[in-house]
Amino acid sequence: MTTKFSILSHVSLIVLVASSILGETLAVEPATQSPIQEGTSKTSSTTQVDTDSSSGEQIVVTGKSPGYKTAYGYAGKQAGGGLIQAETANKSVSNVSQDFIQMQAPTSNVFNFLSMLPGANVSTSDPFGISSQNDITVRGMTGDSIGYVLEGMPLNDVSDGFGYLNQFVDSENLQNISLAQGSPDLDSPVYNAAGGVVNLKLRDPANHFGGLSELSYGSHNTKRAFMRIDTGEIGKTGVKGFVSYSYTDGSNWRGPGYDHRQHIDFKFLKEWGNDNHISLLGDWNYAITSSYYTPTKSEWISDGPGNGNNYSGTWDKTAVDNSNYWKLYQQTFQQVYVAAPSQFTLTDKLQFKVTPYFQYGYGNSPYGTVLNEEGLWQGTQAVNGKVTIPGAIDGSATVMGGWFQRTYRSGFIPTLHYNLKHHQFVLGYWYDYSDDTVTQPFTPVSSNGQPWDLWSGSHQNIHLPDGRELYAQNTNTITQVNAIFFGDHMNFMDEKLFVDVGFKQVFLNRAAWNRLPGPQYRTGDNVSKPLQRIGVRYQFTKEHQIFASVNTNFAIPHKSTLFNTYDPNTGDLAQAGTNHLKAEYSIEEELGYRYNGPRFLGSLTFFNYNYTNRLISTVLRENGAWVGSSINAGGQTSRGVDGEIGLKPWHHFNPYVSGEYLYTRMDSNLRSYGDLLPTKGKQAVRSPPWQFAVGLTYDNGHFFANGNMKMVGKQYATFMNDESIGSFATGNLAFGYRFDSYGFMKHPQIRMNFINITDQKYLSGVASPTANARTTTGKYGSSIPGSSPYYYIGGGFATMVTMTTAF
Repeated sequence: MTTKFSILSHVSLIVLVASSILGETLAVEPATQSPIQEGTSKTSSTTQVDTDSSSGEQIVVTGKSPGYKTAYGYAGKQAGGGLIQAETANKSVSNVSQDFIQMQAPTSNVFNFLSMLPGANVSTSDPFGISSQNDITVRGMTGDSIGYVLEGMPLNDVSDGFGYLNQFVDSENLQNISLAQGSPDLDSPVYNAAGGVVNLKLRDPANHFGGLSELSYGSHNTKRAFMRIDTGEIGKTGVKGFVSYSYTDGSNWRGPGYDHRQHIDFKFLKEWGNDNHISLLGDWNYAITSSYYTPTKSEWISDGPGNGNNYSGTWDKTAVDNSNYWKLYQQTFQQVYVAAPSQFTLTDKLQFKVTPYFQYGYGNSPYGTVLNEEGLWQGTQAVNGKVTIPGAIDGSATVMGGWFQRTYRSGFIPTLHYNLKHHQFVLGYWYDYSDDTVTQPFTPVSSNGQPWDLWSGSHQNIHLPDGRELYAQNTNTITQVNAIFFGDHMNFMDEKLFVDVGFKQVFLNRAAWNRLPGPQYRTGDNVSKPLQRIGVRYQFTKEHQIFASVNTNFAIPHKSTLFNTYDPNTGDLAQAGTNHLKAEYSIEEELGYRYNGPRFLGSLTFFNYNYTNRLISTVLRENGAWVGSSINAGGQTSRGVDGEIGLKPWHHFNPYVSGEYLYTRMDSNLRSYGDLLPTKGKQAVRSPPWQFAVGLTYDNGHFFANGNMKMVGKQYATFMNDESIGSFATGNLAFGYRFDSYGFMKHPQIRMNFINITDQKYLSGVASPTANARTTTGKYGSSIPGSSPYYYIGGGFATMVTMTTAF
């Protein structure tokens, strides 16, 4: 299989280069009369002049140009280079379209694309966006407090609420990404979205048979191939679809290790009558990615991104402890996600929509640890007898511990939409069921340091003398969500004034079992939250609009907070579980202005948040495993202003600027070690007070280029504000050339991407905040010891060349 892939890659490369050499006079291919896919630009007017041969009169037809025809569709006509669009929501929403996406490195994930938008602060661990060790904060809200939705299907992990967006849609298949910075939509199927929602839209299948082929090669021996086939209409069924496959492989940019990813996206669509459609979409993902070491501040100051802050590339056969060896930190994950968003027009006033979905995921977040052959514990139960571990020295051996998660999830969202003269009513329901099992088994390691089974097959794991598997954790959680919602979208004053009101009642139940011996067997929690909202938008001229909204949101603690976990070597309690950690609740207010003129688009939004039981995500080290958890930081106030502006195409240039000022203060002292840390009035963690982004795109149909820069202010890593990371700025550059169609190749192009062009050495974000880094005196006089936060190291300089052609 590898040989065939290599041969095909080289043949495609030779053909593509040959076509560029043999191409004749290059000219921009005019846009055709084929249907324009949703999300393509329609902003530039064109005039077509035709002559009636019988009368000699000229017939002038004025229309809208979708832009320059490219291998991906159309490009070159979105304001701000595809980073801003005209919006009509009564809350802040920012967008990224294909104009921007198709100029970035094809390995980029959704977080990379969002990083230019106002309020979005993205922390990365590698330059190409392949690693899952990344995060996003929006107005200071962490990634587990943001909803992620693909055409009506939720993508948040049911265990910790995060969105691991490197596992989902390939960039070539993304039509549009929207970020609602303040609040999800009324019908969004999310329950951890106090910080807004990210909505992903797949491209629709093409009307005719064709496809797209893409080859990339970059720094660190990174290779990627992508192929998509569009079926066109299948027979006379009216069904059309696409299926794509991508293969990515490369070495870590720092330290030993490699990344491997295979991915399939698909979408099939049937449309008929008056706005009826049924679609089937989804993805399959298979990945093995090597972890990057996350250092403390002192380690960063001492070694920077050097070998001291990397996992070891050497396995010492004579040593007992090789727990820092890189092969013990290879993350594995595979998934299948499927959804069928559908819409049916029942009468001229009544519409029914429904989105059923199913998800399966299985993977591991591994670590190295030393295990004893005798004196082991299973939970609180001492193990009788000796366990034989291959490679043990003096009764101890390095093994691979794993944090394995297996998830089955399904649900559906039916809604009824009823239209009257001035009202659009919606009534809907959301049901979600997930069965999530987490185990921490241990796998022996061969004499060369390779774990026996990266996927931790049961027969390969370490077993106790009585035949049971040895676990540091063995839990199962069944979560059920029932939510009912209704709303009314009203319009007045000849559709200049719009008012939205809505109400959503969410009932969430988590029934959980801890299968390790000990006092805790059954646990869980119940959450019932009424969520109200109101929004107003007034279009007082064609170009100007103002909007205001008040929304309520909530988020629940990480599932890991429910369970006791134990050290298998000593039987000590590693973490005490609790079901008394309260759900976060927030009231969010926005007041904004938008301008959509003949030359540029712009928006300015003032926002204010009041939080109760503010949940801060962190990562705890349990028996060597990094486990996501939640900290209740009490009350918090956040307020600020977002802004963005983008020029519509002017002499082929499209500049874009965005920025944010953020003020955050904690309203409570934090309970710690039986005392109170004096955190009231401190700035919230992961909340830079300012950030700015600047982008400039040039596209004349043949030559195109994009440069962008992001600047992020200082961020605190502790609630006591006694440790932080400094401000930083990074820049990326892309340029390329589109050729004329030649033979079977349509709009072939070549582009170069340069990432972190100044090779900045910086900490990109806080991986795990702590209460205090230094020993602090509490409100009651206790001495509260400090603990060091851990940080993400931002990816270094990298470059990638990509050759693309449609066919």
